[in-house]
Amino acid sequence: MSKIIHAPLCADEIQTLRAGDSVLLSGTIYTGRDAAHKRLCALIGEGKELPFDIRNQVIYYAGPCPAKPGDAIGSCGPTTSYRMDAYAPMLCDRGLIGMIGKGQRSQTVINALTRNGGVYFAATGGAGALIATCVKSAEVVAFDDLGTEAIRRLTVENLPLIIAIDAHGGNLYEEGPDLYRK
Repeated sequence: MSKIIHAPLCADEIQTLRAGDSVLLSGTIYTGRDAAHKRLCALIGEGKELPFDIRNQVIYYAGPCPAKPGDAIGSCGPTTSYRMDAYAPMLCDRGLIGMIGKGQRSQTVINALTRNGGVYFAATGGAGALIATCVKSAEVVAFDDLGTEAIRRLTVENLPLIIAIDAHGGNLYEEGPDLYRK
């Protein structure tokens, strides 16, 4: 059975989640890929404000396709997450509490998640059209010049995800194969 959670995320709720848990996420999340992450970290390095408050927020590693008429968004499957590993710790240290993507994360990112009480959600790769049906609205909030990689604010409803790395350091990418072998 999936746990129902809402974004922005609540730190107390994050503490109850464990690697391997299935969740349905509703609320407001943001998209961002490596070009946007690089710009966010440059702003932090320059001491400037970010274009949105990242505290307790979730960033979905996706570059959505353009929407068809009548749709909120086009296909928006997850991007391979390790491409954001160089930037994620800095954003976690500024209050980012959740990330959605696919694939394993570096130990540096895992350390940043546990240090800051954050969580990494895995979305199903290849299911971008299905994921798009969970998006009820989308608007560009920063870096419009990046096109599909601009940062968008999404309103999602019942987005199906799995906790891949929890706030306690539990890691489905390590624990899952061990359970399977047993």
